[in-house]
Amino acid sequence: MADIVDRARAAVSERAELPGMSLMEHLNELRRRIVHSVIYIVVGFFVAYAFHEKIYGYMQRPITLALAAHHMPTQLVYHNPIDAFNLYLKISFMGGCILASPFVLYQVWLFISPGLYQHEKRYVTPFMIATVGLFLAGAYFGFRWVFPGSLDFLLGYSKEFRPLIEINEYTDLFLTVILGLGITFELPILVMFLSLFGIVSPKFLWKNLRYAILIIFVIAAIITPTPDVLTMCVFATPMLCLYLISIGVSFMVHPSRRKAKAEAA
Repeated sequence: MADIVDRARAAVSERAELPGMSLMEHLNELRRRIVHSVIYIVVGFFVAYAFHEKIYGYMQRPITLALAAHHMPTQLVYHNPIDAFNLYLKISFMGGCILASPFVLYQVWLFISPGLYQHEKRYVTPFMIATVGLFLAGAYFGFRWVFPGSLDFLLGYSKEFRPLIEINEYTDLFLTVILGLGITFELPILVMFLSLFGIVSPKFLWKNLRYAILIIFVIAAIITPTPDVLTMCVFATPMLCLYLISIGVSFMVHPSRRKAKAEAA
C-alpha cells in the first residue's frame, strides 16, 4: 500500500511541473464539459426514444424465448397503468447514455488532457475505441450467452410454478446483468490509467494475482443472477482473462517501460 501511495505522489508531483490553469479556469472548463455531456445525453435520449419499442423488443427477447422453451405464457405483466410509460422513459435514458458515451468520454479526455504530456495524448484514439469496444463486448457477452442461460436455468428450476413476470423487475434484472458485464469489461481501461500515471505496475498486478482471483469471484458472486457455481464461473472467467490482459496493458504503458524505450532510442 505504501508503494502505491508513493507512486501516486510521484505522479502528482511530476505533473505539478506542467503549466496549469487557475482554480476558476478549471471550474469553468469542468462546467463546459459537463454542459456538453448533458447535451449529448439529451440528444441520445430523444434518438433512443424514437426507437423505444424496438429497443424493448430486443430486451424482451431473452425472456420470451426462455418462457416459450418451457411452454409458459410469454406475455409480461404490469401493476400500474403508468409502469409501461416509465419503462420506456427508463430504457430511452439508458439507451441515450450508451449512444452518447463516446462523446461524453471525449469530453472527459478534453478535461484531463491539459495535465498530460504531449506523448501521452496520443492515447486518445486507443482510449476511445477500447472503452466503447470493451463495453459493447461485455454487453453482447451478457445478452448472447449469460442472460439467456441464467433465465433458462431459473425457469427450469421453478417450472412447477406459474410465472407472472413484471416488466419493471425484468428490466432491472436485464440492465443489472448487461450493464454490469459491460462495466466489468472496462477493467483494462482502468488499469491502463493507473499504470499510465505510475500508480500500479505489471509486477504489482502479477504479484497480487491470487488476491485478484478472490476479488473477481466475490464480484461474480454478487452480480450473478443465479446462485449456482457454474454461472458464477461463467461471469468470473472473462473477468480473469481481462485481468491478465490488463497486466499486459500495464506493461506497455507503464512509465518505466516508456523511460527505458526513450533511453534506448
